[in-house]
Amino acid sequence: MIFSGGLRSLLPLAVRSLIRFNKFNISNTSGIAEGYKQANVVILHKSLADDFEKFCHANDGPLPLLYRSKPGEWKCPSLSSNSDIRTDCLQYKIYEYGASTGTLTSLKDYFDQLKDMVTFYIGCSFSFEKAVHKFGVPLRNIEQKCNISMYKTAVPCCRVASFSCNLVVTMRPIPEDKLEAVVEATYPLKDSHGAPVHLGNPGLLGIQTLSNPDYGDLVQPHPGDVPVFWACGVTGMEAVSKCKSPLAFTHSPGCMFITDLKNEDAAVHYSKEIPKVHCISQNPLHYSIVSATAVQKIRDLESLIGTDPGDRGVKHLCCQDELLKASLSLSHAQSVLITTGFPTHFNHEPPEENDGPPGAIAMAAMLQSLEKDVVILTDQRAMNLNKKIIEDAVQQGILKRPVPLLSYHGGAAESALMFLCEEGNLERPRFNHLIAIERAGMAVDGNYYNARKVNIKHLVDPIDELFLAARTIPGVTTTGKCEAVVAPQS
Repeated sequence: MIFSGGLRSLLPLAVRSLIRFNKFNISNTSGIAEGYKQANVVILHKSLADDFEKFCHANDGPLPLLYRSKPGEWKCPSLSSNSDIRTDCLQYKIYEYGASTGTLTSLKDYFDQLKDMVTFYIGCSFSFEKAVHKFGVPLRNIEQKCNISMYKTAVPCCRVASFSCNLVVTMRPIPEDKLEAVVEATYPLKDSHGAPVHLGNPGLLGIQTLSNPDYGDLVQPHPGDVPVFWACGVTGMEAVSKCKSPLAFTHSPGCMFITDLKNEDAAVHYSKEIPKVHCISQNPLHYSIVSATAVQKIRDLESLIGTDPGDRGVKHLCCQDELLKASLSLSHAQSVLITTGFPTHFNHEPPEENDGPPGAIAMAAMLQSLEKDVVILTDQRAMNLNKKIIEDAVQQGILKRPVPLLSYHGGAAESALMFLCEEGNLERPRFNHLIAIERAGMAVDGNYYNARKVNIKHLVDPIDELFLAARTIPGVTTTGKCEAVVAPQS
């Protein structure tokens, strides 16, 4: 049997010897030599080695570098004894000018070429399987005696010279009540990819379906399982393919090099704070991980926001942990729309209050610092005012760069979806998160009112239509502070 208890308990040297002499009738190394680190393998010409090492360091989530060999070095003394990288992987892939041209069980026929090539050993998530098991988390791929599922994502890695590609992830179905445990087990193991990069709906990574993995096997979830994704060393294979080197080798997905390094029980001895799991969306399903310290700070802020020294009755409007959900949602968003503007001073031109625009600029500056795309949306009457505010903020260094300024006028029933999504396609939203700061909301009679019960509809564009439409777009979340949402009594 592929995943018998005997194979789990084999020592790495014995495993490498059996692989070297083709004595193993297995298709992948998951569950083999349990508790020992396994490694992805990339073999490149020495002229590319420095750039690939920099690529690994720039993308150390998927590519935690364990060892870089010298040119022509078959062994890796800091990782293993009596090893030979030319024979000690179950299967290899060969790349010629970026194209995968076949698989091999030995590289010895390439003796002359390998003398000028460098081997990179990169951490693998198979290494953390024992730690996960010790926390009582089932591993469906081992239960089903198959390889792990691996998927290409739409998430770009940091480019270095000729190396660029999108992130590849592994997926493990994890019971919802074990999400905290699997994070606790894997977070300390940084050289085995560490904590998950995503928990929940695969579409948020750009994965269209889980039924057709790009690499490995389809792993069937159980009822109540949540798809959990880790950065994957197969990302290195994608980078090799995009690089179009005349000749390169990698391991075949799931056919790892097994080292002599034993994973310490880092989940027990790890001194830093382990993050906690919080659900931030049910549609689509999306969880995030965050430190308990950060959670407490956000909850303290939420408590301050909920104070009501003027006894205006706002306390009952506060929903516990909504600020936490909004913060986590923004942390995952790539593109954010901020809208602001509330007319109050009717004798001024424009008739704006002074809370919203500075808050919008502060929010935009924070999001820009996190490398997120930001636009500001306001009423047509306030375009010139906000344009001047943005220009001043750039000149003073508050904003890194100008923020695009938009307006929205409503109209046809589908106008909001056309504005929020490319060609109105719900699967192609332009923004991940919408924020409203000091905006008027439509009352039940279709008008807009200020605190003095004056109808200000003629001064307000129907921007709140976008927030209503956003509820129908999977993956788009909203945060808002609106005013005057009820009609005055006659």
